[in-house]
Amino acid sequence: MRVRSWTLAAVFAALLAPAALPALAQQPLQSEGAVAAAELLAKARGCVRVSKGLYRSDARARAVIPVCGFGGAVFWKADMDIDCDGRPGTHCNRDTDPWFQPTTSYRQSDGRHLSAEQLPFIVVPVPSPIWDHRDHGIKGGSIAAVIYGDRVQYAVVGDTGPRNIIGEASYATAKALGINPHPRRGGTHSGVTYILFENSRVSPIEDKEATLKRGEKLARQFVRGR
Repeated sequence: MRVRSWTLAAVFAALLAPAALPALAQQPLQSEGAVAAAELLAKARGCVRVSKGLYRSDARARAVIPVCGFGGAVFWKADMDIDCDGRPGTHCNRDTDPWFQPTTSYRQSDGRHLSAEQLPFIVVPVPSPIWDHRDHGIKGGSIAAVIYGDRVQYAVVGDTGPRNIIGEASYATAKALGINPHPRRGGTHSGVTYILFENSRVSPIEDKEATLKRGEKLARQFVRGR
């Protein structure tokens, strides 16, 4: 979880940095017959707003992002900041990430905090008058489909963030989607769709295969309107 503001220097550095690192990217795990990104995006094209207010993408951005709801899911379209919090590793630690925190809002089954390097997870804003994710059955371990370009990555809700900012996911999520996962230079300014399936949950939260299997089933139901 972080509060990131884009200074002029940071924006200039971001423009010089590549938008994605093909050498680091790995294709998201998907089974044969998986729901395509285009199918999910088509269903999330419109917006029936469920949030009472609007979110910012970053601390200095205008509040223009609604949370929408349709067909047993809530979703939003935003940027992606990189969450490197949780158990430290080679890429996520105090040296690589000036915002690093060794904790996540939710923990895995052995009591340890999540690993942003290893586990695809997303960040939801803490409950506020803008929107309360708990009203839609969203909690730690809830399943999300994160779409960027033609890629879909299934993830869990693993952390919470600022009350007025939305659009953040773990190092592992970004890497799988072909987004630069570096905690300082990475992320993307737009083009990411987050679809969270209401009243879903993976247990244990770190079970990536269960997330994939359940996520594909929920995504199929979402696009078919069931």
